[in-house]
Amino acid sequence: MKTDYFGRIVDGEMILNKLGQKLKELIEDIRTHNPYSEIPVYQVMPNHVHLIVCVNGTRRDAACHVSTKPDVTCHGTKNTDHPQQPVETRHATSLPENGINEKMQDIAYKCGLLSTTMGGLKSATTKYANDHHIEFGWQTRFYDHIIRDQNEMNRIATYIENNPTTWKNDKFYSV
Repeated sequence: MKTDYFGRIVDGEMILNKLGQKLKELIEDIRTHNPYSEIPVYQVMPNHVHLIVCVNGTRRDAACHVSTKPDVTCHGTKNTDHPQQPVETRHATSLPENGINEKMQDIAYKCGLLSTTMGGLKSATTKYANDHHIEFGWQTRFYDHIIRDQNEMNRIATYIENNPTTWKNDKFYSV
C-alpha cells in the first residue's frame, strides 16, 4: 500500500512532495472555483487530507459564483478518497441566528455545494497527478460530519492541526 501520495512526516512535520504542494495550492485557492466555499483549517497528510470546508451560499450561487449568506457555522466532513488512503474533510451548513439547525432541505442544498467543492478539488488533484505521471487515485466518497457548535469546531480544528505529531498513532499510518 502506497502511503506517501502527498509527502511524508519527519519529526512531527509534514514535508509535502510535488503532489502535496499542488493539493495545498488547490485548497488555498478553493474560492477561485467555488466562491461559496472556504477552507479555514486543513492539514495535508501522507495519504489523506483533513479539511474544514465552510459552505456559504445556495445552489444558485454555485451557478453564478455569487455568495450572499454570511451566517455560516462550520460542519465536519471526513473525506476518504482512495480505498487505503482516506481523506478527511470538513464542511459547513448555515445556522439561523437563533442557533437552531435549518430544515433538512436547506442543509441538503449546502451538502450539494460541499459535494461540488470536493469533486472539483479531487478532480483537479487527479488531473495534475495524471499530467505529471504521478501514481495516485482517490476513493469515490468522503465522510462528512456536521460540526454543531464552537466547542466541537475547536476540538476538530485542534485535531487537524496536531495530526502530523500524532501520525504514528493514526489508523491510516503505515510504514
